[in-house]
Amino acid sequence: MRTRCNFEPSRSTRGALFALVAIVALVALAPSSHADTLRLADGSALVVDEAWEDAQGVWYRRGGVTHRVERARVRKIEKDAPQPGTAKASDAKASDEVRAVVAAPAADALTAAEPQAILIHLVGGAKMEVEEADESADGVWYKRGNISFFIERARIERVERESLKAEAADASAPAARRRREPRWSTGSTRLDGLIRQNAARHGVDPYLVFCVMEHESHFNTRAVSPVGARGLMQLMPGTAARFGVRNPHDPAQNISGGTRYLKELLRRFNGRVDLVLAGYNAGEGNVMKYGHRVPPFRETRNYVRRVGARYQRGE
Repeated sequence: MRTRCNFEPSRSTRGALFALVAIVALVALAPSSHADTLRLADGSALVVDEAWEDAQGVWYRRGGVTHRVERARVRKIEKDAPQPGTAKASDAKASDEVRAVVAAPAADALTAAEPQAILIHLVGGAKMEVEEADESADGVWYKRGNISFFIERARIERVERESLKAEAADASAPAARRRREPRWSTGSTRLDGLIRQNAARHGVDPYLVFCVMEHESHFNTRAVSPVGARGLMQLMPGTAARFGVRNPHDPAQNISGGTRYLKELLRRFNGRVDLVLAGYNAGEGNVMKYGHRVPPFRETRNYVRRVGARYQRGE
């Protein structure tokens, strides 16, 4: 025989049950968070809120800002797939943002097709010319040769773009028939003058001296590395003594010694910039030890790749 239960929950019990059901429903319906990863061609990775690609290139959203990256710079997009049966709530919004961002710079796209000189001005006054630059909220990706680099936004004052259309139109000018000399500055007229003076005296390209100095010390005369390299061009004590540098924190002495060292390396390695840079980083003895090749040290290989690509001019 069945008995009928006449129990009825109290008002407070019903309220608690309704609250529990609401929480369960919200959890079930809430979109899961996703984090996609861009695997870049230079070996680095960038974790973003969402990434997708179209005919324009690879797009990603990070911190509410949408950015575009050249397709050639991205090796792979790793998607954080949603759980089965769950759709990304941002899919429609993403497509709308793509249309909005693509439609907005229509005039800029015409300008970008023209030859441009791009100058990145760093905080402190230094500047350097690059071949390409893509700005984002986090910083600037810039390209020299076939290598891309990233500079954090905190180090950048501004990026200037100048049209070269007028210069290219003057086919009679010598500059129009050869690749333009890269423009650069340390931000100090004194340092710029010392670089040019020593480079001319010893027959070294001043831009090579600039590239080495920028990478070594960011133009900090008081820079000291964990292994004891000092000054603008990070001379080790033995190298400083070898080239008569008594005070490595004196800009004139440091630049003179560093430029003379580059000249010696250029002579020893027959002008091969990759071996010169390897010798500057790891010592010429290691380059010769490994058969006049770049030594298999990760730091040295990265140094040669980064500084060498910045220096590379092409035809």
